[in-house]
Amino acid sequence: MKRISPYRKILVALVALSTIATSCKKFLTEDPKNVVAVTNFYKTEQDAVFAVNAIYAWLNSISSGSYAGVYLNSFWVTAGLASDELNNQEIFSPYYDQTATFTYNPQNTALQEIWYTHYKTITLANIAIERIPAIQMDATLRARLVNEAKFLRGLLYFDMVRMFGEIPLVLKETEPLTPTVAGVDDIYAQIITDLTDAEALPAVYPPGAGRGRATSGAAKAILAKVYLTRNNWQGCVDKCKEVINSGEYALWDDFADVFKLSSRGGKEAVFSVGFGDAGGAIIFWEVGQFNVRLLAPALSAEGVENAQGWQVPTPDLYESYESNDRRRSVTFVTEVHNPDGSITSINPYIQKYWDREAEPNANGSANDYPVIRYADVLLMMAEASNELGNMTDAYNYINMVRKRARFDGTVYRDVLPDYTNLSKDAFKAAVLEERRREFVAEGQRWFDLARTGTLETLVPVAKPGVTPQQKHYLFPIPQREVDLNPNLIQNDGY
Repeated sequence: MKRISPYRKILVALVALSTIATSCKKFLTEDPKNVVAVTNFYKTEQDAVFAVNAIYAWLNSISSGSYAGVYLNSFWVTAGLASDELNNQEIFSPYYDQTATFTYNPQNTALQEIWYTHYKTITLANIAIERIPAIQMDATLRARLVNEAKFLRGLLYFDMVRMFGEIPLVLKETEPLTPTVAGVDDIYAQIITDLTDAEALPAVYPPGAGRGRATSGAAKAILAKVYLTRNNWQGCVDKCKEVINSGEYALWDDFADVFKLSSRGGKEAVFSVGFGDAGGAIIFWEVGQFNVRLLAPALSAEGVENAQGWQVPTPDLYESYESNDRRRSVTFVTEVHNPDGSITSINPYIQKYWDREAEPNANGSANDYPVIRYADVLLMMAEASNELGNMTDAYNYINMVRKRARFDGTVYRDVLPDYTNLSKDAFKAAVLEERRREFVAEGQRWFDLARTGTLETLVPVAKPGVTPQQKHYLFPIPQREVDLNPNLIQNDGY
């Protein structure tokens, strides 16, 4: 029997909230006074715009009940802790201790939030994809909005299939109450279809109108990562070349510029999720949690407010940087400047999202969450080229990223020599290390270790006594979901 999916029911109230017309940063609530039935919605062009803005809104820090947006914290924190990247110091969140030590189970709260928020947002995309084509409106805008929804659905299913494997592939607003699971190949086929359709999106938007919106370049870049994950090396190279040859993207000369607020939506941002700038007073849940979670509490001596230092780099990560690698000084803080002029040394904390000039007290962060940067495209191109034996391109693109790491803000220093004359396996390991140094706290590391089959070898080096097993190449399906849907099959080992 086909009914309105429970994934949809919890979101019907959201699609018509006019608070998202001009900003994706406002709260969305389920206040009954704001409920507009789906049957009365999706009638006008404005309805269509509202509906797609609602999908974007659920990527960031919009909060509903006990859950926040897809990329507020649980996703990227989990990807960092379940690797050799981060350790946990958030004492009131034992589920993160479990994640960092690979002792998590199906009751893990963070995994439940990841599952819930991804499917919540996928539901909004499904409704938009199904309803918008019937609206009488500008045809170009209509097609664009549908393709934006397809991009977001493809991106979110890409997260989910990598983390959980075989899951329900919900594509319609009416689905069985207990949907069956789809095979991994079928899920990837749908992801590729959605992202291929999204390649028709604009390459750019008018100034001031496109920050955080999906573009053709974003679709191609995520497609490249899909192909890389599936070991389709030529497909990855082809899509990376299209992004590179588009001329729309470039590296900032200085790694520090990547994370300045003035760089949001800039030349290196292929697709990012915006936080802050909601208009009027910005409150805690309207901004990113990068600074609260990552900065050292001792920075209160410099006027920093509410820095908790909940997630910290492993010592092995900090020590992995070569001497004078610009990325180390930008990514980490190891000193506190006291009011009396003295300096206190501290263990490394992550500071890269903190724009000291723009947000001196660092209470929350209006910085973007970088889903994919141009540096990622270059390193994917290098990795896939190595697999295909095209070492000219492989060295060219990895060394572009490495060259940027030599720049100290003024000049290029005589450090970090280019990679040359590596074996295929050594080059692959070098790319993995460059990715580690480049994308700290960007939600990348578990995915990189999982797709390269290196969780079991690299994590124990950084976390002595922590021993990932074969089962950890997937996360457990949240127990609440298994209890509600008998068609879900728990992943092996859990």
